[in-house]
Amino acid sequence: MKILSLNFLTCAVKACKSSSDSYPLHPKDAELVQDEIEVNAQLLVNLLPRLDWTALSTTATELGFPALPPQPPSAEDLQADDKTLRDLHNLLMETQIMEGKLVCGNCGHEYAVREGIANFLLPSHLV
Repeated sequence: MKILSLNFLTCAVKACKSSSDSYPLHPKDAELVQDEIEVNAQLLVNLLPRLDWTALSTTATELGFPALPPQPPSAEDLQADDKTLRDLHNLLMETQIMEGKLVCGNCGHEYAVREGIANFLLPSHLV
């Protein structure tokens, strides 16, 4: 499961739908794997406006990555700064959670991640 995916996922428990604490899901006991992927600057520039930067910063910090700047870089700054471009590419596109859990900050429900796939099926009492 790519780190980029975490920026779009929230807790599926019905009671969490109205809580802001259910997003982002927090990685726990995460086993990370790096895949070598060619940098695509245009893809990252197009992704920037769609990302929740605060959630991405939280996820990056929880996984042990260097702190992200408080504000997302502009498209021009990102294309001009090769180090920031590569760091963002490494975090979003090359880093995967292979094993571990994703935990809701509201209800504490844990979604297992096995072989890079998160299981979002809920037990019947939580639906």
